[in-house]
Amino acid sequence: MINVLINLVQSNLNDHPMKKTNVKSRRKFFSAMALGATATSLPFLTNPAYAESDQLAELKFEEADDWFKNIKGKHRIAYDGSTPHGGLPVIWNWAFYTSNNATGSKDSEITAMTVFRHTGLMYAFKDQIWKKYKLGEMVGINDSYTELPSLRNTVYEPKEKDFPLPGIDGVKRLQERGALFCACDLATKVFSGMAAKSMKLDPTEVYNDWVSGLLPGVQLVPSGVWALGRAQENGCGYIFAGG
Repeated sequence: MINVLINLVQSNLNDHPMKKTNVKSRRKFFSAMALGATATSLPFLTNPAYAESDQLAELKFEEADDWFKNIKGKHRIAYDGSTPHGGLPVIWNWAFYTSNNATGSKDSEITAMTVFRHTGLMYAFKDQIWKKYKLGEMVGINDSYTELPSLRNTVYEPKEKDFPLPGIDGVKRLQERGALFCACDLATKVFSGMAAKSMKLDPTEVYNDWVSGLLPGVQLVPSGVWALGRAQENGCGYIFAGG
């Protein structure tokens, strides 16, 4: 199972044409992570200690279904943020509010949800996680100011150059308007396990650190595809948050 997940992650990262990043170094990094992943990098998925924390997570996931009751209004959409795409999983969320406002709908009549999953997951974390685990380098997101792998979340409270146009709301402001954001737990397990492997840290501790480092108000869900299914069951349309 884990071999399959690692291979899928590596394949997507190798094939996707992310701009403004050192593709060769990233491929080398993930190739190294993929080698021996089942033996050393992700054993926490099956060991007893992790199983115990997973049972606690199940209680939270029972609450995740209730979280979808926050969906409101007649205009409902869920964005599939499976890759960073230069911030599009957040930009399209803002665009949904802006265009519906322009056609006469108030924020209270609108819900836009973004599901951060796969490599798009990184947008769900606080700056401290970005810096500590080098998330920008991990998935090829550069800081527009330094032109180096980002050590901060560029979409939570974006600076002037973080988005292609001025005036685009980040995650924090969108949450204030009623937007919803969630993070894939399955991807969190996989990527935190890769980080633990590369840094020679305990994978369970790293996973717990990542979960503690989620942005305020971001809901952890069993998987991104689970959340997209639940969103549609609750009346949301589906849009892939790409170009």
